[in-house]
Order: sequence, then C-alpha cells, then structure tokens
Amino acid sequence: MGPGCPRGNRGGRAGDDIVFFDRSGFTQSPGAATLFWLGDQIQNWSEYDGIKTAVVGMLSGGMSGASLIHSDTGGYSAFKFDVAGREIPIIARTPELLMRWSELNAFTAVLRTHEGLIPAISAQVDSSPELLAHTARLARVYKGLATYRKRHVAAAAAHGHPLTRHLFLHYPDDRNTYGLRYQYLVGPDLMVAPVVDRGATSVEVYWPEGAEWTDLWTGASVGKAGEWTRVSAPLGRPAVFLRKGADSANEIIGGLRDANALN
Repeated sequence: MGPGCPRGNRGGRAGDDIVFFDRSGFTQSPGAATLFWLGDQIQNWSEYDGIKTAVVGMLSGGMSGASLIHSDTGGYSAFKFDVAGREIPIIARTPELLMRWSELNAFTAVLRTHEGLIPAISAQVDSSPELLAHTARLARVYKGLATYRKRHVAAAAAHGHPLTRHLFLHYPDDRNTYGLRYQYLVGPDLMVAPVVDRGATSVEVYWPEGAEWTDLWTGASVGKAGEWTRVSAPLGRPAVFLRKGADSANEIIGGLRDANALN
C-alpha cells in the first residue's frame, strides 16, 4: 500500500463506505483489496514506465486477478535540476500528456487526478482554461458510464472478471487479438484505443472477428472485422466504440446523454 492511501475497516460498517487501494500483493489479495493501482508511472510517453505502461499494466494486472485497477492520471514521477534557485524540469508532464491520460482513465475503474511528485513543474488540471474544460468533459464521460461501469464492477467483485480487459478474453479464436498492447475493452461492449503517442491525433484500431462496432460519439458504423483502420482521435474525442447489438447500448448512450457528455 502506498503512502497516504486510505485504509478501510473491513470488519466493520465503515468498510462499506471506504475504498482503499493497493499497488502490490499476492495471490489472495484480490479477495481482500477493493482496488489496485499501478504504482508511480513516470510523467512521459514511454513504453518503459510512462503512459504506455499504464495500459499494458492494467491489462496484465487484470489477467493476474487484479480485476479493478487504474493509474494516476498524468503519471506521478517527475524530475528536475535546481540551478541558481530555479527549478529546471527534466521530466514533467505536459498539458497534452495530462489530457490523453485523462481520456484513458475515464474508461477505467477510477478517474483519479494526481498532482505528481513535483507539482510546480507538472501540468495540473487547473493550469489553464483548456485543461479545466477537458477535465470537466472527461469527468462527465466517466459519470455518464456509471450505471454500465457499476454493473461490471459488481461482476468483477463477484467473479474476478476484469473490468478493463484484453480483447482475447472475448475473441479467443481471433489470434490477431493476442498481440494487442494499447487497445482494450471496458466490459464486453466498449472498446477503447487510447492515444499514447505524443502529437498523435489518430490511432490504429483492430476490429476483432465476431463483432461489429459503432463510433461512440457519432453512432456511425466503423471498421471491418479482421482488419486494421486508422481512426481519428482529436483531443477530447478518444477512439471509443460501442458493440453493435449490445444490450447495454441504451444504458451507455442514455447515461452519456444525461451527463451532457456526447456533445
């Protein structure tokens, strides 16, 4: 358990009102912990300890029994030099990184901001009107998915099914899904391909065999099973797709519309 993480009273009534989260454990931990987080990622885009590892770690953690798992939005670890009384950033999150990480975490178990190790050199959600507006929009998206998310959180608690999951769990006969690293499902009906590269405004999406999809924001049909497509993903409109024929479609769209998150 990391420093500053709240602890719940598992044996008393207060345990129902408190969420505590762990960043380590053993084989029996998922039965006791209410939530896991991925530790202290570096505030950058790297595949070694940056935003990319937040996706890979979330998926591998889910396959290892940590069915409810998330990361610090924007990462935690930053680095600087102190020169003549000035702080010179070496690694520190930019507004773009913070916005893309918010888009990622809005489609996970928890959307939780973090000021980071050295707040003064890192972009914060209130650093600019643009960041505030973007954070507010993603918070509405997260709120709009509450009913759908809660149902699958309950399934995760009861059966260990990961909330955010690798595609091959639903499409095991499609071997192309096995190597996907930066694409995942939220429950069975939402597919997310977050932007994890600096400056990118589009992403490559693989459409698994056995399902058809629509763009979550527009409702337009997208992709062809068994193929890859480059999909536009400007800031504020991450590449997210709704499975055609999903029983939860009205629940998802209705929740987003009620939260004013589709405009």
